[in-house]
Amino acid sequence: MSTNSVASAAELEVIKQWLKKTAGLGKVTEVEPRLPQSKSFLKVLGISYWDSKTSLPITPAQVAEALFSSPLFEGVTLASMSCIMKASPSSDMSVIWINIWNS
Repeated sequence: MSTNSVASAAELEVIKQWLKKTAGLGKVTEVEPRLPQSKSFLKVLGISYWDSKTSLPITPAQVAEALFSSPLFEGVTLASMSCIMKASPSSDMSVIWINIWNS
């Protein structure tokens, strides 16, 4: 099945029946096809690369904690841990990429 639009309930039912038939799953096994969610990313600039308390690089856990302390990120799900890089070898600033699921 090829489509450039969101699958309808009828199309999802066709997929469900096809999966049960080709995989030999029978009536007892539940199959529930789901539509993918969209994934976006957020790029954050101008954050210090070094943790002021430990003098170590900041961690993805610290980034997640800071995000979820903001009401702007209420209900947001992280798709993966954030990626933190130094802006340049001589800089003390970071570039952070955060993958999020759109609900």
